[in-house]
Amino acid sequence: MPSPYRALFAAPGSKGFSAAGFLGRMPLSMMGIGVVTMVSQLTGRYGLAGGLSATIALSAAVVGPQISRLVDRYGQRRVLRPATLVALTAATGLLLAAHLAWPDWVLFGCAAGIGAVPSLGAMVRARWAAVYRGTPHLHTAYSFESVVDEVCFIFGPIISIGLSTSWFPEAGPLLAACFLATGVLWLTAQRATEPEPHPRDDHSGGTALRSPGLQVLVATFVATGTIFGAVDVVTVAFADEQGHKAAASVVLALYAAGSCAAGLVFGLLRFTGAPERRWLLGICAMAVSMIPLLLVGNLPFLAVALFVAGLTIAPTMITTMALIERHVPRAHLTEGMTWVSTGLAVGVAIGSSMAGWVIDAAGARTGYGVPAVSGAVAVAVGFLGYRRLSRPVPQRGGSHEHHSEREERHVA
Repeated sequence: MPSPYRALFAAPGSKGFSAAGFLGRMPLSMMGIGVVTMVSQLTGRYGLAGGLSATIALSAAVVGPQISRLVDRYGQRRVLRPATLVALTAATGLLLAAHLAWPDWVLFGCAAGIGAVPSLGAMVRARWAAVYRGTPHLHTAYSFESVVDEVCFIFGPIISIGLSTSWFPEAGPLLAACFLATGVLWLTAQRATEPEPHPRDDHSGGTALRSPGLQVLVATFVATGTIFGAVDVVTVAFADEQGHKAAASVVLALYAAGSCAAGLVFGLLRFTGAPERRWLLGICAMAVSMIPLLLVGNLPFLAVALFVAGLTIAPTMITTMALIERHVPRAHLTEGMTWVSTGLAVGVAIGSSMAGWVIDAAGARTGYGVPAVSGAVAVAVGFLGYRRLSRPVPQRGGSHEHHSEREERHVA
């Protein structure tokens, strides 16, 4: 591992919370695609499969920021454990309902309950921010966590699709639930690195979404999430049409591998100039990378096209996290990071649903038009909101927070 990444883990407890976050984030890449695979295996209905995946994502979009707001107020341990219990109970119900062929409304009700799953990525990034705020190490930390996200997306679909197609249909989502339970329990057991909560009487009240800059990021990432949701569902269907459904996991892993490689390199670089310009360039690159998917005719070409497209993801996400830290009050940092995940989740819900309908109506190749159009929408929203991101941002946070920052810089 290059020395800037190795230096991150000099901070006490950093290895533990990062490892727990990795394990707890595996369901992010396993649950949705696992449900798509499970339901398509059991029923052959891609529309239903996409709808359930969309319901999970949309529910997480609604519930996730509320959970993170409570985390900012009361702390990670007190909030994450009961929220995870709700999500695990709902996941159990979904697996039973699918296995026993219960009515569709039961499936959708259980899928909605899975939305209580906490945003482990936001929790871990908040811990890094508490350790390295105001230092160059924070850029490296955000880069590392983006790489961890992509590692999850490399191995998660392979594991989930592989288990569901070769063992039994419910195996992928079942293992995802086990990863979630273990990761959350391990992370919340680490009290020394848990960020200090900010009770309701803290002077910086309200919601993180009041920030104009955050509003732009969230709106843009709705369109970006539509890309991700559509690519997942269409790729599974395309591989199925080609007679190699299990190969979808490998193809999607290459998509994530491209992002992982770009994130590793990006974390070693030090940038000057306005981060919002790099962010907008990243959004444009993501949109352009969707165009070759319209021309796919076989799985090898699709794999290459998705790997190249993946190179645009991590740098854009890393810059997004830096912009959130710049535009959101510190007392709402976890909530702010979760709102971007919420935008992605809403987009995933839209993308997976639209892709499922298009596949059922016109086939998988036509389905790749969904991420192409979504990329164009993301660019349009990014340009329209660019001025909000480029406005000067006043210093935020109370006196005790500035004192903590001076201490953190001294330690770093």
